[in-house]
Amino acid sequence: MMNTPLAERMRPKSLDDYVGQKQLIGEGTVLRKLIEKGQIPSMILWGPPGTGKTTLAKIIANYTDRPFYTLSAINSGVKEVREVIQKAKSQQFFGTNNPLLFIDEIHRFSKSQQDSLLGAVEDGTITLIGATTENPSFEVISALLSRSQVYILESLGKDDLLDLINRAIKEDDKLKERKIEIKEEGALLQLSGGDARKLLNLFELVVDQHEGDVAITNDMVKEVAKQSMARYDKDGEQHYDIISAFIKSIRGSDPNAGVYWLARMIEGGEDPKFIARRLLILASEDIGNANPTALVIANNTFQAVNVVGPPESRIILAQCVTYLASSPKSNAAYMAINQAQAEVRESGGLSVPLHLRNAPTKLMKEVGYGGDYKYAHDYPNNFVKQEFMPEELSGKKFYEPGANARENELRKRLQVFWQEKYGY
Repeated sequence: MMNTPLAERMRPKSLDDYVGQKQLIGEGTVLRKLIEKGQIPSMILWGPPGTGKTTLAKIIANYTDRPFYTLSAINSGVKEVREVIQKAKSQQFFGTNNPLLFIDEIHRFSKSQQDSLLGAVEDGTITLIGATTENPSFEVISALLSRSQVYILESLGKDDLLDLINRAIKEDDKLKERKIEIKEEGALLQLSGGDARKLLNLFELVVDQHEGDVAITNDMVKEVAKQSMARYDKDGEQHYDIISAFIKSIRGSDPNAGVYWLARMIEGGEDPKFIARRLLILASEDIGNANPTALVIANNTFQAVNVVGPPESRIILAQCVTYLASSPKSNAAYMAINQAQAEVRESGGLSVPLHLRNAPTKLMKEVGYGGDYKYAHDYPNNFVKQEFMPEELSGKKFYEPGANARENELRKRLQVFWQEKYGY
């Protein structure tokens, strides 16, 4: 139907038409082989909006000779889950394969709703495919998570996004009747944020603003976007734009902007726990040792929001936002772990120095495990200079204290201890 949004009209029907996620469903990948064989495990598809989670679930359904049920966690409860499970059990008598149950936004299911799925997933009555934009480790109960494979979908890259637009121009029944030229692509790509649905729907809005032939420019796209994205919608396109503005305002030490974006989310019906989790991460990523109390405040905020709930939780969130925004900033700990992980990936599993190894047996002690280790508390100031890095990384520095009062004190302390070794 022509009234159907472009993103839905262009939804792929097969793996060959599916755009992006080559790491998951490219030729020869484990998941693709399982799909092609019809051997579908219960799974959680985790990724940002518009990365193809729902599309992949429907393609899996097309490849399998099974009944396919869909539920939305927003509109469904335990009753609807039990009805689907009952249907699945009744179909077993007719020799059909166990049904696929796709649950969109499974992170919005409560613990009791998720518990209602457990038995049917465990005994194979249904094969679950859950889709979530949130980390399933936080939002999916461990019992259900342990019975499912988690597959991570990534935001689409520039080439994938342009491929989608070009396909739409050539293949869509409505668009191919017109002459459409993409003179400038930057705004389309930037405003989509790697979200295929957002890209295609914005593209269609721009085209629909003009009669006959159309040559799309960045200014045209921005003007349409300005008109169509004025409101915050927790289930829609501005979800990630608003949370991005929120985090960047706090990182930029602007409590007024932080509270404004907080208000936008609250008025839009955002889950307070989602906001509190982001503040918890920010407290370490952007403040860290410049003010260690920030993490304590953020953690207490998260706990309090879980206890209090809306609408009063807005007051607790506002206190936390204004405190974090007004706090000194440092990303030193964040940068340190990034650099350390990069080193591990590059240099691999370097040997632990013998004097740092655990020595639970007599033989290990005899061959040098734990030998020559100096117990720091036996020395003045609870410090003694010794090597803690693998030999190959001796002198390698990952943590560079930030330029703020607290971390300047840490830097001075490290300079006294390590002098020239780490160059503090």
